[in-house]
Amino acid sequence: MSFSVRTTIHESLPYVDPEPTPAERAAAESLIAQEQQFSDSPAPSNLPPVPSPNFTPAITGELARIASKQPLRAIDLTRYEASDIDSSTSSDPSHLQTELSRAYTAATYLSGRHTHLQLLDSFGKNAWLVGNWQLEAELRDLERELDAAKKEIDVVNIQRKRVQDEVGGELKGLDEAWRRGIGKVLETEIATEGLRQQVLERQRGSA
Repeated sequence: MSFSVRTTIHESLPYVDPEPTPAERAAAESLIAQEQQFSDSPAPSNLPPVPSPNFTPAITGELARIASKQPLRAIDLTRYEASDIDSSTSSDPSHLQTELSRAYTAATYLSGRHTHLQLLDSFGKNAWLVGNWQLEAELRDLERELDAAKKEIDVVNIQRKRVQDEVGGELKGLDEAWRRGIGKVLETEIATEGLRQQVLERQRGSA
């Protein structure tokens, strides 16, 4: 379930409500400790056992490789290494065709790699400096946004304090009136119950 922070109502009046007494704080901390003990307690024994994992052969092999601390050899790096073709060792045309294809692949990769290294050597420093400049500009923008957010929070807290100070007396009066009303309701219910008992006793006496 999602909700908007802008429309969330927090029932908290820090500038009106009094600080909790030591006894109230101790009671709250006791409840929190009990809740933590309940959450940290082991699972009940009547729960079904956890099923054993069922991995595919590929995952099982990869887990075994990780457990044995073997390096990952998923790519054949020799394909990108330059190699000499010795036609005297084999006269099979298919073998020579395979070796020639590998040589073309390695030559293409090494040529591109050489070009990239030349570009990096020529323009890498400037690109790195430009990248740092862009990151510094982004950092300054984020710092300005953070300062603006802090100022907005300070303004909201000041407004919150002023509003709560203005209505603090009214809230306390309403709270006292509510307490008095609850007390009168309880007194009325007690008196009503007493009258009901008296009526029942008189009815029993007249019977």
